[in-house]
Amino acid sequence: MTTHVLQFVALPERARRSANAPPRLSRGDRVEVHVTRSAGEEVTTPLPPEAAELVGLVLERLFRGDKVAVVTEDQEVSPNDAAAILGISRPLVVHRMEVGDLPFRYVGKHRRAKLADVLALKEKLDVQRQALAALAEDTEDLAAAHGL
Repeated sequence: MTTHVLQFVALPERARRSANAPPRLSRGDRVEVHVTRSAGEEVTTPLPPEAAELVGLVLERLFRGDKVAVVTEDQEVSPNDAAAILGISRPLVVHRMEVGDLPFRYVGKHRRAKLADVLALKEKLDVQRQALAALAEDTEDLAAAHGL
């Protein structure tokens, strides 16, 4: 049984068309969450500016049609989830764990890595991929210019 740490949410097209997108927040704006319970009770809770900024960002992305997932950086992920985040195969993730590129711990017989470590490895891999793409482009330019 596999559990996935990344659970994406998207607004259905009908909901996006029928609802008004929330206004963009400006510095100093106050945001409150107003809930009307099924029994008719109304509850209003003010949000700290950081939480309001996050809610605004999530809503902006949802109304744009993006899928959104909220995760915490200390959350642990399975090799399958790490593979999805990194864009590589699960066996390669396990190899990265075994050679020390991705710190992990065992939970029973199962490997778990912190999301923060997976994201740090992703950043490193992205830099390497960009460097390889630039090198390949330079090689093609040299071949075209000098007939190599």
